[in-house]
Amino acid sequence: MAQAVLSVRLDRDDKNQFDEFCRAAGMNASVAVNMFVKAVLKNQRIPFAITGDPFYSPANMRHLRHAVEQAEQGQLEKHELIEVDDA
Repeated sequence: MAQAVLSVRLDRDDKNQFDEFCRAAGMNASVAVNMFVKAVLKNQRIPFAITGDPFYSPANMRHLRHAVEQAEQGQLEKHELIEVDDA
């Protein structure tokens, strides 16, 4: 079987922590990445959930831009603090 090279750029700290994890699991980074690729190919999906951060949704970004415009125009609405018992 012919082999190919895959180069990935990582944050240095992430790379070091990943290498440490792999060693503790009895493998190296290459084995771990190969396991990931095989799982993707077998199942035809990423083997974990990938979701977007709802904070950056178009609707929320519109809401935030509107709030900033109101703040810049001095149209802020004052609210009283509501304390809640944790009991």
